[in-house]
Order: sequence, then C-alpha cells, then structure tokens
Amino acid sequence: MLRVKKFMYVNRHAPHGTIYALEGLEVVLIGAAFDQDVSMAFIGDGVFQLKKGQDTTDSDIKNFSPTYRALGDYDVTQLYVERESLEERGLAIGDLMDLTWEDEEDDWAEKPSIRVVNRQELSDLLETQDVILNF
Repeated sequence: MLRVKKFMYVNRHAPHGTIYALEGLEVVLIGAAFDQDVSMAFIGDGVFQLKKGQDTTDSDIKNFSPTYRALGDYDVTQLYVERESLEERGLAIGDLMDLTWEDEEDDWAEKPSIRVVNRQELSDLLETQDVILNF
C-alpha cells in the first residue's frame, strides 16, 4: 500500500511586504487539491498572517487573508501556531481569525483549525513530517 507523504508548510514571514505569505498559501492550496496530507505552521512574524482584521486599503496590496477561510474546504485542518511567537508579538489566540473545518465523521460539526503549540511541541511535529517547505 502506498503511504501518503506528510507535508508541513512553515510560514515565517509577515503577510505583506514580501511575496512569501501569498505564495506559501497558493502552494498549500495546490498541494491540498492533489490530496497531499497538508499541515501548516506559523512561527515568527508568520503568526501575523492569521491576524483578524487585516486591512490593506491604504496600500496597493491585495488583502488575501480571507483565502485562509477556504483551507478547511481543501482538508487543510491542521494549522499550528507557535505560542512563543504569538507572545513575543503581543498577540493571543483571540487575535487570530476563527478558522474552522467541518468534520464529516462527526455529523459535520465545525471544529477549530488553529492549534497553539509551544516550541517543543512544534519541533516534535516537524520531526514527523516527510517534507517541510519554508515560506
């Protein structure tokens, strides 16, 4: 039996100012569309990618943050946010978007996609991945 590889996409950059965040999100959606086992990690300034209320109207940059709401539709249900990165930036879980997915096996119950983990837990998760891509 062929085993599906586990892909972890690590997001380290703020959502705007570089192309990393947008390209990372696009690659995740493409991989998930091809039935990859996809999860995402947000560390460093990458935690800002999930911040509620992003507004780019005063810039020439498109606000792509609503696209994160589509991740559950692509079965991307494991979004890991490093606790220390949140705290170092003065953020808490309540500052992040409410991202959910519908669990077919639990009568379509909505479940949270974001899990806050500490550095050691994230390190342990990274050890279980077959492929790690950094953005």
